[in-house]
Parts: sequence; structure tokens; C-alpha cells
Amino acid sequence: MRRFDLPPVWLLLFVVLALVIGRADPWRLHLPAWLGGLAGGLALGGGALLPVLAVAALRRAGTTLHPGGQARVLVTRGIFARSRNPIYLGMVLILTGIAFWAGNVLALALPPLFALLIERRFILAEERLLRRTFRAGYARYERATRRWF
Repeated sequence: MRRFDLPPVWLLLFVVLALVIGRADPWRLHLPAWLGGLAGGLALGGGALLPVLAVAALRRAGTTLHPGGQARVLVTRGIFARSRNPIYLGMVLILTGIAFWAGNVLALALPPLFALLIERRFILAEERLLRRTFRAGYARYERATRRWF
């Protein structure tokens, strides 16, 4: 079961929930179609770009992509100079885009819940590991760079 406890699996579950909410809303809390399409497209585009940039930076540095994996190098350049968690931020934006695209106000409550779950379940543990591994380097990075954006 532990191998399914990964951020992309959680993202998929939240995406499905957003789509179900979009179709099953008994209160008819729908967004205007133009707003859902425009905001959804922008969020999806930005959300897809962030992980691509982050994965490229991690691969160039020769370090792990796996949540909780042992990092060999502390990556602080590129997209990581703007956010300590650009992959997770991208996931939140993707979910936000899907929630807008689903066209329902209730679905827009899911991205903050997803962000909270990811932070508690993955980010805090990853930060502890990075603090132990890179000590002063990570402390400087943590002070200089926001967790999300």
C-alpha cells in the first residue's frame, strides 16, 4: 500500500473528486464557462510547466526525483530559486485548472486541501531530511526561498 502513497496518486484522486463535484453539484454553483475555460487553461499551463522545469533542474544536478529520497545535491537555482517545491506547486496549479474547468465553485475548495495534505504528508518530512543532509546550506536556502511561491 505504501507504494501508492505518492503525490501523483493523491493528485489523481483529487482530480477525480473535482470532476465528480463538477457534475454532481445539487446546488448548481456553476462558474461561467468562459471563466472556467480561461482560468483553467492558464492554471493547467503553468501547472504543467513547473514540474517540467523542476525535473530538468533535478536531473541536471544528478539528484533524486523521489519524494523522501536521499538528495545528493541541494538544487537552489532555476525554478528552485523561486519555490522550494515547484513540482508540488505545479500539482496544485494543475488541480486548480481542473477545478476551474469542472466549472463548479465547490471544486475550487480542493486545491488548498490538496496543498495542505501534500505539505503535511510529504513536504515536512522532505524538509527534515534536507536539513539533516545539507545543514547550513539548507538553512540559508530555506530563509531565502519560499516553500510554495
